[in-house]
Amino acid sequence: MTIGVLKEGNGENRVVLLPEHAAKLVKKEITVLLEKGAGLASFAADDSYQEAGATIKSRAEVLKEADILFSIHPPAEALSKGKILISVFGPLTNKPAVEKLVKEGVISYSLDMIPRSTRAQAVDVLSSMATVAGYKAVLVAASALPGFFPMFMSASGTIKPSRVLILGAGVAGLQALATARKLGAVVEVFDVRAAVKEEVLSLGGKFVEVEGAKDEASAGGYAVEQSEEYKKKQAEMIQQHAIQADVVITTAQIPGRKAPDLITKETVASIKPGSVILDLAASTGCNCVLTQDNKTIESSGVSIIGNSNLASTTPSDASKMLVNIYLNFLDLMFDEEGKLNLDVEDEIVQDTCITRDGSVVNERVKGA
Repeated sequence: MTIGVLKEGNGENRVVLLPEHAAKLVKKEITVLLEKGAGLASFAADDSYQEAGATIKSRAEVLKEADILFSIHPPAEALSKGKILISVFGPLTNKPAVEKLVKEGVISYSLDMIPRSTRAQAVDVLSSMATVAGYKAVLVAASALPGFFPMFMSASGTIKPSRVLILGAGVAGLQALATARKLGAVVEVFDVRAAVKEEVLSLGGKFVEVEGAKDEASAGGYAVEQSEEYKKKQAEMIQQHAIQADVVITTAQIPGRKAPDLITKETVASIKPGSVILDLAASTGCNCVLTQDNKTIESSGVSIIGNSNLASTTPSDASKMLVNIYLNFLDLMFDEEGKLNLDVEDEIVQDTCITRDGSVVNERVKGA
């Protein structure tokens, strides 16, 4: 069995295999191939991989010789029929990638389709990367803010603590809350799911609640589309709290659908100059209508930062988390004798399998 790891492009700094983990695979008599320079952006040199028993090759050689390919973003190159790809490519919205894999006859797995269950926590790529993004979002916003986060008392006077509004109390939102509180900010958190209220309060945040939200158990813990009446009340409540905030961090996303519009042009115009909006939903439609993905713009004196890939800016630890997820997932694909066994009855393997035998096999992706 040969596993190949590709070097990521387009500014991606993470890697899905580190030298210490490559050594573990080699001990299991698995051949490990890495594209030259694959780990450099994560501070893992080619020499370290070679010392661990991996082989450094060209991209073309890795693509040709590997039975299983590890990557964060699927390669643009054509893949041979029957090759196994383990990646994170957003199949619910990334139709071109799915069509390409179907055409090539690739057996593909997308780890962002992991079911929300206790057993699947060890392979939950979304939650792990959201943790990194939530933490880094606060640091980026704090750096852009022309003031302090904590309260300062000195002979020259008292500086009030910054007020932070977080929209969405998922993993990213809760991590942002915890980090902002550690930095001394006063934090409010809005979410349509009443079930997260206790978590917000336990982390020292104030929960902003709008009554009448639809909170479906069938959504697996994710937010769901709300009624127009609720959206109107929600917009009014968000504006009231946003205009008092120094920093607004938006994290609200709905799997397979455009991110909800939460911050309007009118709200931005009402926010005090010097404030910061950091939109973590920038790549899925944006929570602020003025956000531009991967850009920082200014409107009415407010800095609006669009960044959906903050995890890549913390490549060392983010890569460690990714590697564990990929290897935990790989363990599910082998039987007790160490032989590859693509168990279609396993819930995790089944839910993440997108294409096989030249067709789409995932029911959610079919529906999308």
